[in-house]
Amino acid sequence: MAFLKDKDIQNLSKRFNTLQKQVQLVFFTQEMECQYCRETRQLLEQVSSASEKVELTVYDFQKDEDKVKEFGIDKIPAIVVLAEKDMGLRFYGIPSGYEFASLIESIDYVARKPDLSRRVQEELKKIDRDLHIQVFVTPMCPYCPEAVKTSHALAAASERVRADMIEISEFPHLANKYGIMGVPKVVVNEKFSFEGSFPELQFWDKIKKALRG
Repeated sequence: MAFLKDKDIQNLSKRFNTLQKQVQLVFFTQEMECQYCRETRQLLEQVSSASEKVELTVYDFQKDEDKVKEFGIDKIPAIVVLAEKDMGLRFYGIPSGYEFASLIESIDYVARKPDLSRRVQEELKKIDRDLHIQVFVTPMCPYCPEAVKTSHALAAASERVRADMIEISEFPHLANKYGIMGVPKVVVNEKFSFEGSFPELQFWDKIKKALRG
């Protein structure tokens, strides 16, 4: 199955040529028991084919236990986007529809410094505890990518932050766990949550409530 047309791959090639670092897409799969693992791998193969600066590595969720533990993967399909080191950027579920833009933006984030406001950058340096941000999305949600991009930018800018995109229809048990009625739904450190997409400063101010808690 071809997700991207030749023109799409050519456009990606031009964009990836400006990457300042080599980027790795680390993919965890188990095609026999994962609904969208096969499609996700095909999409990543097309993305990585656009440039030698983007490399795809594939691991089996059951067989490669050491890598599963190393990257802290607990569900599949899973994608880790990294450059010289793991910055905590994760995709759980296929990044299709509007979320494809989030994947491409995250590739940019790990290869260069995210374009965050000075205030957010300074406040990120001062946080004294780890932040785990989960952004629940659907592929057809036009507002979801903004929340994913902002959370991934925060993760790329701080070793204290880990940010996951989670395609909620692929993990319905999590919709029940977190009481998700609409997307984007952002859950921080399992205890604090909010719905909606917000500009960077407002998004960060909501995240800080979790820190104060």
